[in-house]
Amino acid sequence: MADFLSAEWLAALNDSLKVSGAPPLGSASETFRVVLEFTEGPSSSPHALTFTISADGASAELGDHLAANAVIRLSLSDAEALTSGTLESASALREGRLKVRGDVHGLVPLLGWLQSSK
Repeated sequence: MADFLSAEWLAALNDSLKVSGAPPLGSASETFRVVLEFTEGPSSSPHALTFTISADGASAELGDHLAANAVIRLSLSDAEALTSGTLESASALREGRLKVRGDVHGLVPLLGWLQSSK
């Protein structure tokens, strides 16, 4: 398995997102961007990961996006645990391990879809 946030990991994630079916969006013309912003981690690691979700599917890229609909702040280790499935987003939110800014209502259905697409 590739290291979290490595080029190989990102390529595998994008391959998985391509075959995960239609994302749950409100309208066919809508594009929703979710930025995962990491609050800790080595300086050699990326500080953010952006998911862009549209009717055409989803993709992920390293870095943040100024037009994000929602920003989730969390530790790098919690982000890795979420993507590996050892931490559930509802538990992390309930425990205060992640903070959300922006369109929370649009984000909720997408979180479940993103977690199931791995």
